[in-house]
Amino acid sequence: MSKDQTTETREIDSFTRHVLEHGVSRRSFFSRTAAGAAGIGALGLAGTAAQAATRPQVDFAISSDGGASLNFLPKPPPVAEADIVETLTFDVVVIGAGASGVPAALSAAENGAKVAVVQKHPMPVSQGNTGSGIDLATSDKAGIEALVSKLMADNNHRANPAILREWAYNSGEAVRWVIDRAKQGGAQVVDQGSGPQFAIRKVNGYTLNYVTSFFGPKPYTTGDGIRALARTAEKAGVKFFFRTPAQQLVQNAAGQVQGVIARRPDGRYVRFMAKKGVILSAGDYQNNAAMCDYFIPDLKHFGRKMMDRTGDGFSMAYWAGGVIEPIGHTKMLHDFDAGPATMCDMPFLAVNREGKRFVNESVEMSLFNNYLREAKDAGHYCQVFDSDYMTAAAKWPGVLFPPERLKNYMPEEPGPKMGVFPSQTNTWKADTLEELARKLEINGPNFVATVKRYNEMVAAKADTEFGKAPEWLIPVVKPPFYGIHRRLRVSTLCSGMLVDTKHRALDAEGKPIPGLYIVGNMAAGFYGGVDYPLTVFGLSLGRCYTFGYLAGRHVAKL
Repeated sequence: MSKDQTTETREIDSFTRHVLEHGVSRRSFFSRTAAGAAGIGALGLAGTAAQAATRPQVDFAISSDGGASLNFLPKPPPVAEADIVETLTFDVVVIGAGASGVPAALSAAENGAKVAVVQKHPMPVSQGNTGSGIDLATSDKAGIEALVSKLMADNNHRANPAILREWAYNSGEAVRWVIDRAKQGGAQVVDQGSGPQFAIRKVNGYTLNYVTSFFGPKPYTTGDGIRALARTAEKAGVKFFFRTPAQQLVQNAAGQVQGVIARRPDGRYVRFMAKKGVILSAGDYQNNAAMCDYFIPDLKHFGRKMMDRTGDGFSMAYWAGGVIEPIGHTKMLHDFDAGPATMCDMPFLAVNREGKRFVNESVEMSLFNNYLREAKDAGHYCQVFDSDYMTAAAKWPGVLFPPERLKNYMPEEPGPKMGVFPSQTNTWKADTLEELARKLEINGPNFVATVKRYNEMVAAKADTEFGKAPEWLIPVVKPPFYGIHRRLRVSTLCSGMLVDTKHRALDAEGKPIPGLYIVGNMAAGFYGGVDYPLTVFGLSLGRCYTFGYLAGRHVAKL
């Protein structure tokens, strides 16, 4: 066993200490809940009997070893030795073939490891288009630290700064590597450099430059790019096992993770043994209703962009002794397809389905979901402007699309839709407000009244409803009128299992779980705010690429 696989004594940082105190592990959940219940005499638990206790949305029982068994993280069913038809041995086993898993596998292979990837889907899967990193050679060191501080603030100061720095100082190298290796597999990808990051080229006066991968344009996405990267990985010797969902981790009596048992397409089981480590990158839990109800209940009425994200990896890591970040997980919701992405944060008049204003429109789109959580809203809202928008909003941050380019997002306009998902376009034009309301599918009388009241406030240069600054107030008076009906849906959940800067999973005492590494949207510490920050365009994929790249290299060299 290498030193990295031992539970050496180490100082626990403040972020880790907070998660250990408030996160969910088999030990901490039971001890906190039982202690709280004992204080009010509401819970009686005797010996090691598996007696259930409840609190809102959660049932738990004492397991035979004294830990908590939770209804939303059930123990993976045991697989009988007789049902395991084959045992395969590798240096590194990766669970999940996504934006972290495939880079981890290829990186490990390039560093001399024999690698297997088990994936429950029939192919590698990812989403989005853009992944970002910092170009260290052309960026000020003070600027890098300023950006880390800004990301801390944009995450409500709940992220782990050490993990943010791991991205900051390694991401440029990692993203360039992904671009190069994906091209080798035939990917449609370019480096957009610092172009998409125009808002953060300077932070506190310091210069920053970026490496920004772009797989596209749509309908080509990072999913296609990751499949190309997987082709490169296969050429490097990585073995992919598709339609082979992981069922449970293999641990020895000392708690070391030594492999994983997975189910083949024929229903038989295979044991994959990992001599150096298992890298868990199985994605989020957005399709697991019970986990969502517990960790992020305000997403109840929002649609999901992805399917089959059921939190399988969380359950495996939890039962291996891992710790989940406390309630209040970071969520990513946006809509870049209904209308131009570069206009999504522009403070045009915004109305809900009832045709009424609901927010100071200078709030970023990434935060709008907090105002649209009820079932009647379900993330729907409309941006509205008139035919003078190109002049009236010319000095606003963002990039305006002129009327001719807006046609690309209009279902009524003939011709192909370029760089978008045609089924998601939802921009409309009308000669009257009543007609626009019908096309936007919102309450017409309320909408007309809202626009009338809004124009009165614009004329008075005072938003007496929400206090929007006068420079963001422009009238809606000159036809034709335009509306973009955006629908916020869950792209991903960005909180997960506690890890250190080597991406080792940590247990309830803050010690590494030998042999287990976690990357991607399953890993904790990179975010922490209520909502995903759009500070760095493509940060989510950039983080996934970077930590997959680093973890694969690290484990391979053990």
